[in-house]
Amino acid sequence: MSDSSETLFEFPCHFPIKVMGRADCGLDAVVIEIVSRHAPGVDTTAISIRPSRGGKWIAVTLTFEAQSKPQLDAIYRDLSAHEQVVWAL
Repeated sequence: MSDSSETLFEFPCHFPIKVMGRADCGLDAVVIEIVSRHAPGVDTTAISIRPSRGGKWIAVTLTFEAQSKPQLDAIYRDLSAHEQVVWAL
């Protein structure tokens, strides 16, 4: 199957990835490093960080220009495998 039949997205597209983890682990740097590995030239200013109400957790959202479904799959695979990532959406 081609990429267009496997997803509703039209590539390239702006795509936000949201990652959750502990607030004390430098999660923003982890997200930037992993996404940059698969999408060189990521705008690191396109990141938002939101702490949980209690301050124990942090949500990091990075928006970048995704080129394909295989690229997104690889990013999610690497994020999910990282020990500091609790979940990635």
